[in-house]
Amino acid sequence: MAGRRLSSLLSLSSSSAAAATSLGSFGRFSSWGRGINRFSTSAAIDEPISPSIQIDHTQLLIDGQFVDAASGKTFPTLDPRTGDVIAQVAEGDTEDVNRAVFAARKAFDKGPWPKMTAYERSCIMLRFADLLEKHTEEVAALETWDNGKPYEQAANTEIPMVVRMFRYYAGWADKIHGLTVPADGQHHIQTLHEPYGVTGLIIPWNFPLLLYSWKVGPALACGNTVVLKTAEQTPLSALYVSNLFHEAGLPPGVLNVVSGFGPTAGAALSSHMDVNKLSFTGSTATGKIVLGLAANSNLKPVTLELGGKSPFIVCEDADVDKAVELAHSALFFNQGQCCCAGSRTLVHESVYDEFVEKAKARALKRVVGDPFKKGIEQGPQIDNEQFQKILKYIRSGIESGATLESGGEQFGSKGYYIQPTVFSNVQDDMLIAKDEIFGPVQSISKFKDLEEVIERANGTSYGLVAGVFTQNIDTANTLTRALRVGTVWINCYDIFDAAIPFGGFKMSGQGREKGIYGLSSYMQVKAVVTPLKNPAWL
Repeated sequence: MAGRRLSSLLSLSSSSAAAATSLGSFGRFSSWGRGINRFSTSAAIDEPISPSIQIDHTQLLIDGQFVDAASGKTFPTLDPRTGDVIAQVAEGDTEDVNRAVFAARKAFDKGPWPKMTAYERSCIMLRFADLLEKHTEEVAALETWDNGKPYEQAANTEIPMVVRMFRYYAGWADKIHGLTVPADGQHHIQTLHEPYGVTGLIIPWNFPLLLYSWKVGPALACGNTVVLKTAEQTPLSALYVSNLFHEAGLPPGVLNVVSGFGPTAGAALSSHMDVNKLSFTGSTATGKIVLGLAANSNLKPVTLELGGKSPFIVCEDADVDKAVELAHSALFFNQGQCCCAGSRTLVHESVYDEFVEKAKARALKRVVGDPFKKGIEQGPQIDNEQFQKILKYIRSGIESGATLESGGEQFGSKGYYIQPTVFSNVQDDMLIAKDEIFGPVQSISKFKDLEEVIERANGTSYGLVAGVFTQNIDTANTLTRALRVGTVWINCYDIFDAAIPFGGFKMSGQGREKGIYGLSSYMQVKAVVTPLKNPAWL
């Protein structure tokens, strides 16, 4: 199975076979409205490609075994291309979370995991990374089928990043240590970096496996055990790869996976009295609920990576063509379903008109279609709820007076596809400028000078990331220090190396993931003080 190429993983129904033979041919619809042109599209949303991968894991993973939910309930996971059911998945609830936490506690207190050397833990993580790399095509196919993201994006970018993340943290496992601390007096003082114990990890649906690696990697490297709750929209890939983890030699109970819904399984995990640490990625509104549940139970510490409304600033000296392409990618990548999307495009007035025209032209060329097809840039949104939410924001933008330059409607008649949409003349008080849309909607505004753009960029409750496009090092330095965000990308965007910490200011979260900073989220510091009798030196 692992050695199959893409052609063997994907099959076409007879009605779509002809369409697949011309992956490079694209059509353009005639203009509509006030001179607005529709975008380029693959000819192939007629009949979706059917992945031939077999779905083997739909149960909960508890104590090393795949088991049904205690209630026997299941829920459907859907194909965003059609809205059809892919599989029925076990619906975990409070009792299942209790079982998973009990297994994780037993594995931490009595199992072999905490008694292994750090090197042994590292070897298991490296074996898992090798297995994951071997199964890249199957895992990418599951991710695309369940989520709707382009297969090429999943297979060529995301899964390799997941492999890299686990290898990165496997390398850290045997390099975690405390310090010897000098003191005023006859005492020997050392610090120990200890795992919390049972960690509860809640991942989102937009990047299921990437966020799996950001949380599971450091949690295991530090010696914790894990109860992972998947997003109800995308449970399949995490179950698949967690089985690979056990093939790599992970002891039972160290990694438990519960699929289910936020108000039930998510709430049970967040409020569980025997969970020692919690990490959540999702919306700011849900993050507040998670934080409250954690505080009102056992005051467990919480790492939060939440929403954003990130500025992408194009300065007057920018190379406009490069800035347009970078801003386009910053917004439309992953169907716009990114917490760090550059969703407020702020352009200097001297290049504004040129930028808008070129941004419109780029959106019209964006290739939308079945994400399993070669060359597709944009697949469907995750589900009907998100689809309707985005269309509502588009209507709001039109009604509030922003200029619709391209898109603005559903694409096709089946599935959750939305045309790449560009608004110009967007004002800061409009909802499309204030709210996190989480979709393929670019909002372009004009600014006069640095003082103005700094004030406007910071004038939000969010503070996740910012992009700056300028050829002037002084301008870059000024903006880097002035912007109240966790990451500033200068003349680049969406750079996610395993060593780069990620997290937000303000209501975009607390704590950091990835890199050496990500380790601190999964360790406690203990000071050990021992008296010295007649020491030779202090």
